[in-house]
Amino acid sequence: MDPDGPEATSVYLDYFYVTSQNPEAEETHSPAPYTSVFLPIFYTAVFLTGMLGNLVLMSALHFKQGSRRLIDIFIINLAASDFIFLVTLPLWVDKEASLGLWRTGSFLCKSSSYMISVNMHCSVFLLTCMSVDRYLAIVCPTVSRKFRRRDCAYRVCASVWLISCLLGLPTLLSRELTLINDQPYCAEKRATSTKLAWALVALIFTFFAPLVSIVTCYCCITRKLCVHYQQSGKHNKKLKKSMKIIFIVVAAFVVSWLPFNTFKLLAIVSGLQQELYFSSALLQLGMEVSGPLAFANSCVNPFLYYIFDSYIRRAVVRCWCPCLKNYDFGSSTETSDSHLTKALSNFIHTEDFARRRKRSVSL
Repeated sequence: MDPDGPEATSVYLDYFYVTSQNPEAEETHSPAPYTSVFLPIFYTAVFLTGMLGNLVLMSALHFKQGSRRLIDIFIINLAASDFIFLVTLPLWVDKEASLGLWRTGSFLCKSSSYMISVNMHCSVFLLTCMSVDRYLAIVCPTVSRKFRRRDCAYRVCASVWLISCLLGLPTLLSRELTLINDQPYCAEKRATSTKLAWALVALIFTFFAPLVSIVTCYCCITRKLCVHYQQSGKHNKKLKKSMKIIFIVVAAFVVSWLPFNTFKLLAIVSGLQQELYFSSALLQLGMEVSGPLAFANSCVNPFLYYIFDSYIRRAVVRCWCPCLKNYDFGSSTETSDSHLTKALSNFIHTEDFARRRKRSVSL
């Protein structure tokens, strides 16, 4: 194994890749036009669109007249998490534009890295909670009444924030402003085997396990909808639209986060198992390409909800364009989730009644 391997591996343990202990290595692994031109422009676009989109989404749901859906509690917290992450992006725009130099001081180096780490965990956990909520609402509508309450949703969100803040502490402690050849870099401390082991366990339980849960929940939802189609003998437009939303949300999450965390996993394993050492240049390139894709998810979510959720689209338009409050949005006042819950609940009650009747006849 290359003697610089473990030291280089520490580059990949956090949200943003950083310059290796040899600053000249970055010039070898990363073309200057990509890091100094494309990434600053890309992050600036993500910052502007994401700040606007999440601000509009939060304000529309917060000031919406009447009762809000239960899932809106999770959506508001997810938007707040993305908004906090986006606040730090200008610092990283400056970092990329200066070819990796950190020119904003030690405090912002630690605090911005901590905020990014908290956002990463918070986003994944909230998306998992949303998938479980939809699973209960659609697949288990009768059982969900015990758990799908506003007080439970608020407690779950508070727990997610607390856990995310605690999980972000290692990043806060490990990040530091390092001088290399008299040049400041915001980098992690050298990764020890203990730290790498902790990073591996944390990655599995904070990303891959939630990812499996999200995919499993939505697969069960899709299966339930397909059964409903077959039993009812008709294709409801709202059910079809809900399936479309499910696939789009899951696809956006997987496409945004899976490549980044896969390269992160490879880097950690490379540091722990010398015989499985992967090319440092390959990992660096993978992180540089997949990282921006993951961060862009923070600005994509509001637009996905606006485009594919008529309830949120109605709330946004009526909050920011009151003159259109009487505009027909092409859907009833029922939301997709509420319609699904009612339709599938009736379907389940019908199935249960048929089973009881069959048992009584057989007796």
